[in-house]
Amino acid sequence: MKIWMGLGLMVGLLGVAHAGEGVGQIPPVVISDPAPDPANPPHSAQVLIPSHGEGMNGLFYLAGGAGSHPTMILLHGFPGNEQNLDLAQAVRRAGWNVLTMHYRGTWGSPGDFSIAHVIEDVDAAVAFVRQPDIAAKYGIDAHRIVLAGHSMGGFATTAHARHDDRLAGVILLDAWNVGATGSAFNEANGAAREALIAHQFDDLGNALHGATAASTAAEVIAHRVDWNFQSWAKDLTHDPLLVIGASKAGGAENQKLAEAVRAAGGKVTAITIDSDHAYQDHRIALAGDVVNWLQKLPTK
Repeated sequence: MKIWMGLGLMVGLLGVAHAGEGVGQIPPVVISDPAPDPANPPHSAQVLIPSHGEGMNGLFYLAGGAGSHPTMILLHGFPGNEQNLDLAQAVRRAGWNVLTMHYRGTWGSPGDFSIAHVIEDVDAAVAFVRQPDIAAKYGIDAHRIVLAGHSMGGFATTAHARHDDRLAGVILLDAWNVGATGSAFNEANGAAREALIAHQFDDLGNALHGATAASTAAEVIAHRVDWNFQSWAKDLTHDPLLVIGASKAGGAENQKLAEAVRAAGGKVTAITIDSDHAYQDHRIALAGDVVNWLQKLPTK
């Protein structure tokens, strides 16, 4: 999926390789393996996450070391070609469990895809890791759960976080403002709209079940008002928030949201990386920013 922004805003941000708060040195765990713990090595576990009668495919990256660990739920975008698994591995090396997943109707998970279903699926995933039996089985510190999402996953993260004051933190990675895209689609007509939709949703492949570019476009147009995350800023002040925008994609929208949450009283760290929507030339910088921020969260 493509993410666009206004040309003037993009030009203003270009040339800044890395701007914002909290930018520090790359933590060693981002680029090197920690000392092994033979008794409690890192490992992975495949899980099925229940959501509305279906079992979504999930994979836990479980940290090494004894005892329970803080846990990040890492959500992919639309349709999920970029899963940010290098980021998952870096966060695990920092001592965190990471749960990755595929929403209903994506990448082999049963059911039909829709963005409305994604919002429900994220609620289900957070409830899953908070279950006492799941927390005990996978070594999850249920009091230290961070929800993180890239692109559509960032949108779904905001949708969940506005109703959840129990998260240890929230991370948005060039989050997609679905409502703003719906407004852009709605303002175009005829062939121009079809061309815009085709350009934005040109990478679906065989990733989705029960949805097409056209059906997804119709959904975002229908929800162009209530899914504009800029209107949710006052509801995102519960938890510490890290916003990492990409200057060549959704950086302006993400910065605007960060400023609005801060103005509403939220604790926000905002960073803009001079890169594209997938941070393809700044992957280590991205991991460094995320791990640095996680390491500064209260341990409770």
